[in-house]
Amino acid sequence: MSLLPHQLELLSPARDADIGIEAVNHGADAVYIGGPAFGARATAGNDLRDLERLIQHAHRFGSRIFITLNTILRDDELEGARQMAWQVYNAGADALIIQDMGLLELDLPPIQLHASTQTDIRTPEKARFLQDAGLSQIVLARELTLQQIAAVRAATDPERCSIEFFVHGALCVAYSGQCYITHAHTGRSANRGDCNQACRLPYQVTDDQGRFIAHDKHVLSMKDNNQSDNLRALIDAGVRSFKIEGRYKDLGYVKNITAHYRTLLDAIIEERECSGQPLARASSGSTRFFFTPDPDQNFNREFTDYFVNGRKDDIGAFDTPKTPGRAIGWVTKVGEDFVELETSSPETVLHNGDGLCYYDLQKELVGLAINRAEPASGRSVGQWRVYPKDPIAGLKDLRKGVEINRNRDMDWVRMLDKKSSERRIGLWAQLTETPTGFTLTLTDEDGVVGSASADLPHQRATDAAQAESALREQLGRFGSTIFSVHDIALTLSQPWFVPASILNPLRRDAVAALEAARAAGLPRLPRAQPVQPPAPFPEDTLSYLANVYNTKAHDFYRKHGVQVIAAAYESKEEEGEVSLMITKHCVRYSLSLCPKQAKGVIGVKGTIKAEPLHLVNGKEKLTLRFDCKPCEMHVVGKMKRSVLNQHRQEMAEKPLQFYRTRPSSAV
Repeated sequence: MSLLPHQLELLSPARDADIGIEAVNHGADAVYIGGPAFGARATAGNDLRDLERLIQHAHRFGSRIFITLNTILRDDELEGARQMAWQVYNAGADALIIQDMGLLELDLPPIQLHASTQTDIRTPEKARFLQDAGLSQIVLARELTLQQIAAVRAATDPERCSIEFFVHGALCVAYSGQCYITHAHTGRSANRGDCNQACRLPYQVTDDQGRFIAHDKHVLSMKDNNQSDNLRALIDAGVRSFKIEGRYKDLGYVKNITAHYRTLLDAIIEERECSGQPLARASSGSTRFFFTPDPDQNFNREFTDYFVNGRKDDIGAFDTPKTPGRAIGWVTKVGEDFVELETSSPETVLHNGDGLCYYDLQKELVGLAINRAEPASGRSVGQWRVYPKDPIAGLKDLRKGVEINRNRDMDWVRMLDKKSSERRIGLWAQLTETPTGFTLTLTDEDGVVGSASADLPHQRATDAAQAESALREQLGRFGSTIFSVHDIALTLSQPWFVPASILNPLRRDAVAALEAARAAGLPRLPRAQPVQPPAPFPEDTLSYLANVYNTKAHDFYRKHGVQVIAAAYESKEEEGEVSLMITKHCVRYSLSLCPKQAKGVIGVKGTIKAEPLHLVNGKEKLTLRFDCKPCEMHVVGKMKRSVLNQHRQEMAEKPLQFYRTRPSSAV
């Protein structure tokens, strides 16, 4: 397994190696990043040289690098995926995050495998199966409650499989791996890393009679995930890897959010140590920050803890998918080319380049970028005049009394552009005299030892106290390394005089030996072996929702007892209306239209059926159907004829190989 039962792993995202290095520097125990191809973010690939650079840096601290290989694959892509797996393994990567079970039928390297959130793990039975199939870490569905997470933990073995859970970032409204709207409408595929985010669009919501329920609302757009207040409960439920979403996010986001959760988890570790329930970081060292982390400073659609503590009615960002930021004051005057503001706190300072915003009369967010900001002449503290980048006439409904938010603080941005953290591994140093000179031995907090010796005649010090002080000062200079010294022991028969010209290279050589010993002693994460005979899959029939897109995936499920295996939606065999998205979010519930919310019918859960609703965006129309027993919503539609026609044309020009249940001529 990747984690011991008492270890907590902070897992940060990285768009590229430089961001990954800063994630490590800000306390990440592991980083997940796209490889050269086949990751579920189509434009977030990285070449091997950059990955090697990141891996080398992470391994200095015992942090791990996980490579995303979590798209579904056609048959003609399997060999390329296999080769890439070997390439990243040889580069030193610690694990692959996968969705496609066909990969388990290939000649993969002995690299650890983790189950992506795209595998849609909602039940203890599915989690147990993936553990028994050889997955060492599983990312649970974001929609699970604490009780459901605990049930998964009870059904799995913490010595064999770790539970990973998203604690921060953007939320997919669909169960991951269960959204096909992009493919139905464009031919691109979210399961292949190319989502068009139809969930962030505004929709008209109508009933079956065509009556409007909501107008231009982003009813499929969720607020952002933030589990800061639930970390202790998640730990108690069995979560050991705490995952931050955001492989498309910028450097400032990764620095800030990693630092935020590093601070929270370190406090919990210290707290549990004092209470006799020891927990530990999954990597080495401690991190000092040169700023105070603040999740509100990054792009967010406001925050929710989603379903962790049960269903709530405020999980949606229905008014806008943009970031509203933080309220800072209100408009006092609108001029021809300026706006005057009064801040709610006299300590608030506005800067050139800040991003402001406000809600217009239709509750749409309007952005106002500051070209120049200056204190209002002759006014009291907290009065500002700002000159927007865009003409005042284009700022809809801007008027006196409107509340103003700030969603980009340039002072904060500039601060995080600088060095903002320092990560160090503690060590103990011992200088010992030898018959021919001296030996410096360094022992780090993990018990790893490095030493170096220097030949030098012993020279008596004329001032013993000064000599000892000089030895400690020279030996304690670890500032340019990744280490910090806890204590220096001088095992000497008397304080000898040792010149700095000897001590400095002695210290450098001992540090090099310690780093080499750490690198040599870092074990590769073991690949779990599947149980034999193969564990039966919890179901014997799979629909297109299982995302089987290659014959190896078909073979995998057959080996595990599945009798009927439909082809993935991307195989173009589902031409009629199907569920294009399955979600725990319920539009009826969020709009206070759920029959279970009605007075007098609370006691008949599972027997009430809600009438369908419809979503309309331009020419696109989707149907919402409500499955009240499991309390789920299905967004129903069908594949566009243009997508099917384009597919037929492409297949005629260059046939692709993928799993079908129907003859290829039917495509």
